[in-house]
This record gives sequence, structure tokens and C-alpha cells, in this order.
Amino acid sequence: MKIGILISGRGSNMSALADAVSDGRIPGATVAVVLSDYAAAAGLKHAADRGIEALAVERRGRTREEHEREIIAALREREVELICLAGYMRLLSPVFIEAFRGRILNIHPSLLPAFPGLDAQGQAIEHGVKVSGCTVHFVDESLDGGPIVVQRAVPVLDDTEETLAARILQEEHRAYGEAVALVVSGDYEIVGRRVITTNKINRDRQDEQDKKSNDE
Repeated sequence: MKIGILISGRGSNMSALADAVSDGRIPGATVAVVLSDYAAAAGLKHAADRGIEALAVERRGRTREEHEREIIAALREREVELICLAGYMRLLSPVFIEAFRGRILNIHPSLLPAFPGLDAQGQAIEHGVKVSGCTVHFVDESLDGGPIVVQRAVPVLDDTEETLAARILQEEHRAYGEAVALVVSGDYEIVGRRVITTNKINRDRQDEQDKKSNDE
């Protein structure tokens, strides 16, 4: 499966994903392109250093739809099948989402549905929560509200926003690779808002059949 990763900055999660692909933790996948809306994004160099095509598509005063159509064309030209947002700092329009419906992942630094949007770590500290973390989810038209694929918990200690963000980021690197590996494998179904692995679905169905047989 060809993956396209969208970034806006340093590309920390992009680098972690690229490394997970190259060392076999995401079997059956290749990173086809890393694309940024900002030409000076440090992550573009990190991608190029790994031998991955690095492409900047800047807005240059265009509307969001015009800008996104160029990105969509670039992704389709490279036959990208799965989009991973990794610090991409622009909200996607319905045009983009519809072009890759069910094939866009994002990672967010909170245990969604808690603290969507910007400054999730600051929100967590302000609310005095004892546990925060990160969430990989499918992207839909809602704000950080698509079906959840993977979550990892991080305890909130005597943290500043910066120290909490740093510890959550370590778990982001692990969670994103795990989520992408599952999606690439195809061993899941989306049932309502739940992402359920095929093995669990099969176990549940077998349990139901066994129970029915025992009742009979």
C-alpha cells in the first residue's frame, strides 16, 4: 500500500512512520511521498534524507479548495492509497475528505473525545486530568471526531505543557505505526463509530454461534 504523509513542520511522526515502514513494522507498505504546505518545513529534509520524495505545495494566496485540489492531484499521480496527517496544520475540506473517504488517518495528542482541537496538552493541564495520551483516528468532517483506531494513555504528572507534550509524543510514535499497520493489513471493520479488528469480530461471531448451539 502506498502511503502519503502530510506535514507542516519538523515531521517527527512522519519520521517515525517512515522508519516503521523501512524496518518492517508496517509490512506491505511504502511511503510514496511526504508533502508539506510549507516549503521550509524541516520534515521535508528528513524525508529526503530517507530517500523519500519530498514535495511542497504552498497555498500562495489560493483558496483552500484550489490548494487542496493540487495536493489531491499530486497524491493521485503517485497512486497514494492511504493518507497520514502528521502535524499537518490545516483543516481538510469536504472536497479532500471525499476524495480519500475512509483512507485518511490523523494523530491527536489527547484521549479523544477529550480535548479536540488546538492546545490539547494545555487543555488537559487546565482541566486537572490525571491521564492524557494520544489517539489515532480516521478523519471525517468533524473536528478530531472520526472513528478511533488506537489510543495510548500517558499519566499527567507535575507537568508543564511542554513536558507533557514531549512524553505524549513518545507514545504517538508507537501508536501511529501500530494504527497504520492495522489499516494496511485490512484486518478491521468500522462498525458504527468503532474500529474492530477482524479477529475480534470472528471471535465474537464464534462465541455467538457456540452460545446458540449450547442453547439448542
